[in-house]
Amino acid sequence: MSDHPSTFDGDTSEHKGFAWDDRASLHRKDDGGGVLDSAKGLRSGTFADIVRHMMLLPAEERSAYYIEKAGDREYHAEEVAALADRPDFPRED
Repeated sequence: MSDHPSTFDGDTSEHKGFAWDDRASLHRKDDGGGVLDSAKGLRSGTFADIVRHMMLLPAEERSAYYIEKAGDREYHAEEVAALADRPDFPRED
């Protein structure tokens, strides 16, 4: 999970590029958030897997969902579509 630098042996674990293998989950925008938000995820997997799954939804339905990536970063429909178009996006597992 490259989004989290390491201090082991005084070295960093920074990698160039996007952390497609970070953990992520798919949520409905209207799930209420709160303390139990992580339990309300509809699907979980790697960030790339969840982006692929969200892109399988009809375009008019995508705006009802968001992806929460490790570190509490949220990605909404337009941003997810842009990520799926990136040349470094892993198209398959």
